[in-house]
Amino acid sequence: MTRFGDFQTLCSQVPSYTWCNLFYRQLQTNDPTVLTGLSQSAASAPVGVNPECGIPKVNTNGSLGNIANIIACGLSFFIIGALIYFTGRRKAAVGRIELRIFFVLYLLTLPFQLITSGSLLTQGSTALVALTAIQAGLVATLFWALLANAIVATQIVEDGTLSSIVPFSVLSVAFFVATTYISLDVGFTFTHVLGTSNPPQSINSIPLFVLTSIWPGVAALIYFGLMMYIVLGILNEIRPVWYYVIAGILFVLSQLDYFLLSKIICRGSSMKVDGSFIATILETACVVTLYFAWRGITEEDWDDNLYYPS
Repeated sequence: MTRFGDFQTLCSQVPSYTWCNLFYRQLQTNDPTVLTGLSQSAASAPVGVNPECGIPKVNTNGSLGNIANIIACGLSFFIIGALIYFTGRRKAAVGRIELRIFFVLYLLTLPFQLITSGSLLTQGSTALVALTAIQAGLVATLFWALLANAIVATQIVEDGTLSSIVPFSVLSVAFFVATTYISLDVGFTFTHVLGTSNPPQSINSIPLFVLTSIWPGVAALIYFGLMMYIVLGILNEIRPVWYYVIAGILFVLSQLDYFLLSKIICRGSSMKVDGSFIATILETACVVTLYFAWRGITEEDWDDNLYYPS
């Protein structure tokens, strides 16, 4: 019976599901007999725990690792780098600093994603667990930054000032530290409170599940709700709404691809690629669309009183 916080189904059914790297090390330490099938040999094991389909570690029988997603992450890195540059040039735009922080965080997740889901490092290795934990921290922080951008857009606090940047930064650090520590505890089982699954084969962690699965969805939902209120209720604009609608659709499609189509693609390609590269492309397209949505509601020559009437 599946319980809240169980990763067993995700780690066996979803190829390249990154957080499974943490549980592989946990099982390798506490109950290695659970690791069977593709996961039995750490030297060749793909990302996952006993996955039904997974891309073998690089150089295993000619494997190139998760090459498609490696390329997608590499190209996305340069695209987001360009967004950071163009955002910085819009000196008078509302929320410029906060949006750049969001883009920088997304940029940072890409090389970590490339490594942790690329079948490049040996499963159970200390390096892979540490990098996966840092990525989890970045992802949780990324979605806080997304939500914070919507809060700043309401002008509850003035963007770019200490009243905005200080709480933004403090909560970002809190999300990163908490999620990274919890992830490290899951992988290395420092404690029995947050770390070890009981029973081991359940590979369960409620805090990790909440921060990496529930929190991103909730933050994205609140973000889109707030932005719809701002664009329609305050600005009375229609065109920017379509950017947010498209961004929302791209985000949903990326998750559907990742969780529903990835195994189908993996089997169809004889374990050479999976759906993670499509998810990365769609997620990057979503971020790019958010940039254009922001441009559409923050014209540099707009009067502040026109944008946010008193």
